[in-house]
Amino acid sequence: MIWGDLTILAGVMIVVFGACMFVYVSRLEKRPPAALGEQVGAHKAVLAKLRKRQPLTRDEYDYATELVTDVRSPLAYALPGVMFSMGFFYVVGCLYELHVHGGDPSFRTFVGLFPMLSSVNIAAQLRRVAGLKGKLRDATVLDDDTAPVMTPAGRHSAPTGA
Repeated sequence: MIWGDLTILAGVMIVVFGACMFVYVSRLEKRPPAALGEQVGAHKAVLAKLRKRQPLTRDEYDYATELVTDVRSPLAYALPGVMFSMGFFYVVGCLYELHVHGGDPSFRTFVGLFPMLSSVNIAAQLRRVAGLKGKLRDATVLDDDTAPVMTPAGRHSAPTGA
């Protein structure tokens, strides 16, 4: 029975992707957090500046490098893999039960499509950030003291000081 075999395959893939996710997250937790990463909305502001090819401060450049490097890891795709496999497991498991016990598929059978579609969206967003590697290589980095200072809201203000 194809539905039973696919259900077993989906269960195995959940375990494999889950193990990969565990390794990936434990690696991320072991490294010291970036100073800019502690600010709310900093990643969005830094990536927006990078996409628009605006000059970055040294801290912003280091943080953008960290973000792009993180999502370029193949292990980063374990989260969408787990989500997709869970949705697939649900759908093929329901179809297996319907095949064994009889019945027609209903809306409930295909509820697993929602996490599957969400996982595709997450994978596409990770891919988009990973594609910023070229822009990161060509980024202008401001190293002087006259560089704008990032506020917690992600907006830029004039540098403080004398």
